[in-house]
Amino acid sequence: MAGVTNAPFRSMCREFAPGLIYVNEMVMATAVVHGNAKTERMMTFGADEQPRSLQIYGSDPVMLSEAIRRLCDADRIDHIDINFGCPAAKVTRKGGGAAVPAKPNLLRAILRGAVDAASPFGVPVTIKFRKGLFESLLTYIDTGRIAVDEGIAAIALHARTAEQHYAGTADWNAIGELKSAVPEIPVLGNGDIWEASDAVAMMRATGCDGVVIGRGCLGRPWLFRDLVEAMNGRPVPASPLLGEACAVMARHAHLLAGHLGEELAMRDFRKHTSWYLTGYPVGGEVRRRFANICTLAELDDLIAALDPAVALVEGGERIRRGHTNGPIRVALPEGYLDHLDDLTVPDDGHVMALSGG
Repeated sequence: MAGVTNAPFRSMCREFAPGLIYVNEMVMATAVVHGNAKTERMMTFGADEQPRSLQIYGSDPVMLSEAIRRLCDADRIDHIDINFGCPAAKVTRKGGGAAVPAKPNLLRAILRGAVDAASPFGVPVTIKFRKGLFESLLTYIDTGRIAVDEGIAAIALHARTAEQHYAGTADWNAIGELKSAVPEIPVLGNGDIWEASDAVAMMRATGCDGVVIGRGCLGRPWLFRDLVEAMNGRPVPASPLLGEACAVMARHAHLLAGHLGEELAMRDFRKHTSWYLTGYPVGGEVRRRFANICTLAELDDLIAALDPAVALVEGGERIRRGHTNGPIRVALPEGYLDHLDDLTVPDDGHVMALSGG
């Protein structure tokens, strides 16, 4: 299963490995129910895209189940993934994302409502979550058992706490522990898969049934091709030369411009240029120019000026892309941890920051 991506990047990934599940970018259940225009644009799938996999989040069982029911009734999705792993302050401060599993009764109500809404349409529901909020409040085993009880089709563990954010290394031992505790349904592992050999190693070490790729595919959509080859015991292709990587970069940019319009797409794509160039010795000035592109023509000109035969530096595949910060202070609604057994949906207006002492 791929991480959360928009339609153009999913299209790129499917070109390399069409048989995998690529999850659409995360949307808020409340925004789905209220028909938010931006959310509607985000829920975009290609005409030939199967399955249509959407990730959603929320902390209100009624609102989340209604969002799923509406999506299923309109035949807009084939798979729902609920994100209980997002550590972003704007999500957890409203009691969503990684905050939800701290309240097992609330989690159970959300999952029951989601499955009840989706099952009449034959739409499977999966969930992704972290080890817990802090090392002092680990919830991943209980979350897995609740998922089984409530009819969740598969679960995925990002083997870090919310407090850890994206720092340090993922605790693959926790994935193995979860798999042992939850043998009834597939358990997927997530965290620190930068190249295909990492996925093979994770599955061997933990016994998990598959992997979820997040940051590892940033600027490297060919990683999914490599995964398919490695999982089938075939040789993994060599890392692309700079010219090959830039050809993929250019195609990605042109697809994104067709999706968002050129001006908005180029602003968004600047960060992608850094990820595509990661590991290639092109120099700081070249990177700066790519990071300030304004048009597709400018991007094409910059690519044309590069030496296409430049190879990735040794170990370049493992240079981290995307978020690397942490640990963080986890933002939660005021008093959120005072009564972990209650079913009260958090009041979005009250927020406090906690550290996991």
